[in-house]
Amino acid sequence: MDVNIKINDVELGVPSGYTVLEAAHLAKINIPSLCHMKLKDMNVTNHVASCRVCMVEVEGKRNLAPACSTVVSEGMVIRTNTDRAMKARRTSVELLLSDHPSDCLVCAKNQKCDLQKIAADLGIRGQLHYQGEKSKYPKDLSSKSIIRDPEKCILCRRCETMCNEVQTCGILSAVDRGFKTVVKPTFGLPLAETMCTFCGQCVAVCPTGALTEANNVNEVWDAIHNPNKYVVVQTAPAVRVALGEEFGLEAGSNVTGKMVTALRNLGFKKVFDTDFAADLTIVEEASEFVHRLQQGGKLPMLTSCCPAWINFLEYQFPDLLDNPSTCKSPHEMLGAVIKTYYAHKMNIAPEQIVVVSVMPCVAKKYEASRSELSQNQVQNVDYVLTTRELAIMINETGMDFSGLDDGEFDSPLGESTGVALIFGATGGVMEAALRTAYEWLTGDVLENLEMTELRGFKGIREASIPINGEEVKIAIANGLGNARKLLEDIRKGKSDYALIEVMACPGGCIGGAGQPYHHGDSEIIKKRAQALYREDREMVKRKSHKNEDVLKLYHDFLGEFYGEKAHELLHTHYTNKRKTEY
Repeated sequence: MDVNIKINDVELGVPSGYTVLEAAHLAKINIPSLCHMKLKDMNVTNHVASCRVCMVEVEGKRNLAPACSTVVSEGMVIRTNTDRAMKARRTSVELLLSDHPSDCLVCAKNQKCDLQKIAADLGIRGQLHYQGEKSKYPKDLSSKSIIRDPEKCILCRRCETMCNEVQTCGILSAVDRGFKTVVKPTFGLPLAETMCTFCGQCVAVCPTGALTEANNVNEVWDAIHNPNKYVVVQTAPAVRVALGEEFGLEAGSNVTGKMVTALRNLGFKKVFDTDFAADLTIVEEASEFVHRLQQGGKLPMLTSCCPAWINFLEYQFPDLLDNPSTCKSPHEMLGAVIKTYYAHKMNIAPEQIVVVSVMPCVAKKYEASRSELSQNQVQNVDYVLTTRELAIMINETGMDFSGLDDGEFDSPLGESTGVALIFGATGGVMEAALRTAYEWLTGDVLENLEMTELRGFKGIREASIPINGEEVKIAIANGLGNARKLLEDIRKGKSDYALIEVMACPGGCIGGAGQPYHHGDSEIIKKRAQALYREDREMVKRKSHKNEDVLKLYHDFLGEFYGEKAHELLHTHYTNKRKTEY
């Protein structure tokens, strides 16, 4: 039921329950806000109303009202542009700036900082009206994935909402009171000593430079310019539909060819496609699933592509470590293949090869350092760059990205199928696995490849797939809070699923913490997903087990699917990180 209101003399009807901020958006009126956060269709909302930047005047109310938490009512008259409201906003922002470092030019969020933009939009220039003591806290550099700089925190609480309510990890919270209030882990522990999964969703929503990814750009440049190193790169499917945003292109623009050319221009010896490894992953994962179904193995089998999700499992549900697939994530598989099969083929010592992965994820930075993901004390992957870090490197060289010609991935590790692309969206791994597992289990050709019931952004999705006269139940979760619900059912013996896909980030990898900042606009994440599905439809080959380069890799090197050699290179094991008895 609509509610009739007037905002800046504009009359409109808005749905009951809308806030003034949401109503203003419908009227195309911008009200600045720093703490507000709402990702539609993903059940992500921050209700804290702590920044007080969105203050408006409501007729009949003595005090100004925060637009983000004030619900509209019938006949409400709102003014967002009065002298009183605008001065209040400026005052709130100036007070935040008075306790904020002034190193904007060298800050990791320079030109992408919400506080910086709002200060500019409000015309705050020159000397601040408020001067006083500034908070002093050390940086937390303990993690390989995330850097915490509490001095830049504005106490918006977005990170708390993501960590505690959406992801249910419970790592970050505000402690102390007044000027001494600070957001940090329990007991002030370094992030690396907590149960943080490094999903980075706190980084994705932080409006300032208080939370950023650990930067590996300089290490990669050093490797590229080292004449004794053979540096190769691989790129994840979600990167190609987001990278263009860093260069002014519309969200969802597929820039695969330009990205490949840019990577070659940066100096990488070979440019490989992680999509190849996504197909390789499906061949192994589907083989494992079929084996478990037919041999009475542990069910439900859980997908294992997402390192933040695996961290979550190891910390929060160590009693379920037999459930996830033992398959490495795709980029780690490709790293292992590069440093064995490709190294032998090219007569290069594995120690000489440097594998760089460009990922939409910050958790993969930590993942690359795991001792399990190595052969003969040589890590499968040496460095992980986020999509944003790749854009930094491209900008450093002065390339005109939009004007680049389209390049092609290098063979033999560059061919992929359409289904490998949709790995980047929630439900994509499940859809890829079923396209292969169905044909292997039934012997029939799967004609309808559009498994639309597996798609979308609902936190938990369920489906039942008829296979050989039986209904195989599957589930998909995006966001660790949703994963927790499924895992608790497994622990209680209430789950009858055979296969469950989990992605830590809302929306899947397309919403990863290493992607261009979406600033709370869920439409950006949706457009990235649409681009991946569109590219899948346009591919000739759309099933992983039809990838001829993958089949040749097994014929020439790996041997049987899910065989001894494949287990040695492509599979891993997990660790109880909590040491708790259940």
